[in-house]
Amino acid sequence: MEDKDIDIIMKNLIKRTSKMPLPVITEIKLETGSDAFKILISTMLSLRTKDSTTRDACIRLFEKAGNPKQMLLLAEDEISSLIYPVGFYRVKAKNILITSKRIIDVYNGIVPDSIDELLTLTGVGRKTANLVVTEAYDKDGICVDTHVHRISNWLGYINTKNPLETEFALREKLPKKYWRIYNDVLVVYGQNLCKPVSPRCGDCQIVEYCDFYNNKNRKTKK
Repeated sequence: MEDKDIDIIMKNLIKRTSKMPLPVITEIKLETGSDAFKILISTMLSLRTKDSTTRDACIRLFEKAGNPKQMLLLAEDEISSLIYPVGFYRVKAKNILITSKRIIDVYNGIVPDSIDELLTLTGVGRKTANLVVTEAYDKDGICVDTHVHRISNWLGYINTKNPLETEFALREKLPKKYWRIYNDVLVVYGQNLCKPVSPRCGDCQIVEYCDFYNNKNRKTKK
C-alpha cells in the first residue's frame, strides 16, 4: 500500500467492522461509563486471554470489587478463583492487588491518566497503558496488540519486528484522527476476517492495497 491509501483503508475498515462484535474492553467502557479502574483491570485480564473468557471473569470480579479499596478487601486466592481461567490468572491476581494498593497510596484512589504513570503500575505494559488513556480518558494513544502489529505490517503501511516498534512507527505516520480507533478497528478485523492463520482474503475489500495479499498472488502465478 501507499501511505496516501490509509484514509481509503480506514474508511472501509470502519464501515466493515461496525457490523462485527465489539472488543471486550470497548464493551466494558460502554457498560461502565468509561470507568478507568475497571478498564485498567479488564485490560490486565485480557492479556493472553480470549474475549469471552475475559468478559466472564470481569463480571465475576466486579460483582465483588469495582474499585481499588474494595479490591484490597479480597484475598489473592479469592481473586484467582474469580478470574480463572484467564491466562496466568495467579500472576494477574497478585498484580491486581499490588496495582490497587499503589493506586490508593500514590494516586489517591484514582487511576493515572498518563502513559508514563500507568507504566509504573505492576502488570501494566504499553498496550494496557495506551488502551487506558484512550478508552478511559479519551486521550491520544496507539494501542498495539498482535492484530494491530500483524495487519499494519501485512498491509505494508509499516515494516517493524515487534509491537513496540509498531507503536512508535505508527506514532510517526498514522494521522492523529485515527489514533484512538485504530486498535478497535484492527482488532475486530483481525479477530473476524484478517486472521493470523488462514486469513479470509477472498472476503476482504481492501486486498488491492494489501502487500501481503499481492505478494502472495505474485508468488502463486510464477
